[in-house]
Order: sequence, then C-alpha cells, then structure tokens
Amino acid sequence: MPRVAKSAGESGLVYVVWEITLACDHACDHCGSRAGRARENELTTSEALDVVRQLAEMGAHEVTLIGGEAYLRDDWTTIAAAIAKSGMRCTMTTGGRGVTKERAREAKAAGIESVSVSVDGLRASHDMLRGVAGSFDSAIAAIEALREAGVKTSANTQLNRLSYRDLDPLLDRFIELGVTGWQMQLTVPMGRAADRPEWLLQPYELLDVYERVAEIARRGAKSGVLFWPANNIGYFGPYETLLRGRGVAEDRAWGGCVAGKHALGLESNGDLKGCPSLPTSEYVSGNVRERSIREMWERAPELRFVRDRATELWGYCKDCYYADICRAGCNWTAHVFFGKPGNNPYCHHRALEHDRRGLRERLVQVERAPGTPFDHGRFEIVVEPRDLPGEPTKRRLDVVP
Repeated sequence: MPRVAKSAGESGLVYVVWEITLACDHACDHCGSRAGRARENELTTSEALDVVRQLAEMGAHEVTLIGGEAYLRDDWTTIAAAIAKSGMRCTMTTGGRGVTKERAREAKAAGIESVSVSVDGLRASHDMLRGVAGSFDSAIAAIEALREAGVKTSANTQLNRLSYRDLDPLLDRFIELGVTGWQMQLTVPMGRAADRPEWLLQPYELLDVYERVAEIARRGAKSGVLFWPANNIGYFGPYETLLRGRGVAEDRAWGGCVAGKHALGLESNGDLKGCPSLPTSEYVSGNVRERSIREMWERAPELRFVRDRATELWGYCKDCYYADICRAGCNWTAHVFFGKPGNNPYCHHRALEHDRRGLRERLVQVERAPGTPFDHGRFEIVVEPRDLPGEPTKRRLDVVP
C-alpha cells in the first residue's frame, strides 16, 4: 500500500485508496484483484459522491483512484473533481494503456495532482507481466502525456524475479522522463500472482535485492527520482533509514502497519477495509450502502485490528527484537502467504539473522488460490542450511526460471 506522509486529523484517517471500478484493459498475471470486468454492483455516481463527502468530513488528506483502471468508469473525472473541490488531494494510479493526451488533460482539469504509472520492468518483462503486447510503450507514452498536460508523474513497480533484472536501466529511463518518485512493492501471492509462485522472490534472495535497491535509492535521489518503499519492503536492515528516507538518508524507519489506523481501502461495490490490498473475505468491515464510513472506522474490528494491536504474532516474528514496533510488518504480505497475519517472511532483518547462522528460509506453496478477486493460497516455510550441496551459493536473480 502507498505511503502515508501527512499527520492525521481528528479521526486519524489520512489516506484512502479507492478502487472505483474493477474494469481493466490489461490482463496482468500478478494482479491481486484479478481485475478485468466491472463488478455488477459498483457504486453509482451519487453514491460515490456521498463517499467523497464522508471522507472529507473525516478529514482525509489524500484519495488515490485506482481500478481495474479508473478511467474506464465514465464518471471518473466527476469523482476526481469532487475530491479536489472537497479539499482533499486527488491522485491516481494507472497502468497507462488508455491514458491518451486527451485523458491526461481531463485528469489535469479535474484536479488530479499526481499520477503514478505502473512500469514493471523493461519492455519484455513488463509486457509479460501485464499480459498485453505493447503495454510498456503505452505506459511510457502515458508518462509523457501526463507531463505534457502538467500533471506530476511518478512510477510504481512490482519487484519480482522478472522485474529485478531491469531495475538499473529502468531508473535511467525514469530519469530521462522526468519521473519524480518511484515506489517499489514486493510481489506477493494474491490473486493471479498466487498462480505464478515461480515469479516470487525467496526470503534469502532479499539479501541481494535490498543491496541493489539501496543503490537505486541513492542514485535516484541524486537525479530527482525519490524512492518510496511500499509497506512490505525493508524492516530494520542496514538500509532501512536510506530506503524509508527516500534515498536522502532522512531519519525514518518502519513504524508499523497503518491499515485502519491512518489508511482505508474501498472496493468499487462499496466494501470497506483497512488497506486496499487486504483479502476481501477476511477484512471487509461492511458496506457504505449500509453503514457510514465513520461508524465502521470507529467500531468495526476489521478496521481496528492495528489500532487495538490485536494481531497475534507467531513464528519468527513472535520473539523478534523488533516485535513490539514492527508487529510483523505488512499484514497483507503475511496473510496471503500463510492465511493469517503475524509472521512476515519478507523481512530484511530476519533474512540477515538466518544468514548469520548459516541458514535460509524458503517458501513452498501447499495450497492454490481459489480464483476470486483478492484471493490467496497458502505457503509453508522451510528452514534449511544456507549452502545446499550441489547448489550455487549465490543464485543469479537475473535468470528467470
């Protein structure tokens, strides 16, 4: 989930990610929501505008419109304009395939301040992940169209075995394009990504990954491309301050999940959860057609579990030195691996500690996902010697299995 950078108002709510439609013009093999067709019961325009009113009354600072693809909803600019006129910052995340120069101008006119375009590697990797030939070129064209229209642009990238090999040349491209920020997020097994476990990084590979990402953050900052780590990157390794400090070494570190504490996720049918990435079946607190957002925010346990520190830690995270602060990191990441939060295998500190003991962790899928939006399967952790007989000590991550 994207960052929360501003202080909270009286309700505590700062940031909202709003899926206004599940319709999509891509067929991404790593899509957590398995987007494609619109939901049958998506909010009407009047219902959506009432959501805007409620969020503004609660003091939300920023609302990011997503999909699917937000622009595939006919009233997307109406919703965006209402957000901006209500005093909230309106932003958008897009795959960019349909962001023409006209749509870019419409975004600017509606008051959308910034757009993050998804770019998951260079052409070959990106098009493979996105499932549509030519989608990389469309994403680059979208960045250019948005900049021409006067909309601030950033990029976001799924970090996995396909995209990892392209990080350095991708940064070069972003510098040329004038991209101002770059968010990375580790791909985890939700939705269609659960069907491609061979694309996922193993926990021990993070030792190489974070070293490279740290260098990206340093180099990017020198050229005006600030690094923004998603909530499942990092955790108390030697690059924590650098990564969370946007590559300029600010005094920042992971302070715990903000789902339902400072952030909300809203599905296009009005279902509400603490983070847009969390599995629907386990984390929806209710629907905006039936209950007010404030009531759910204040009372629903599905939104309060972070505030109430209700997550039970288990496995390695239970006895970790950083347990009280970290609370097992990103709840979404842990849940989609194991079917419950409280034990996060994508932790830099954890990988370093295992490596120091001559061990490593490996994730093995034991249950497949059922095939519904925001679904997940189940994995098990294997703890084994770091250097297995007959296996190279250092795996080449630029080689895709």
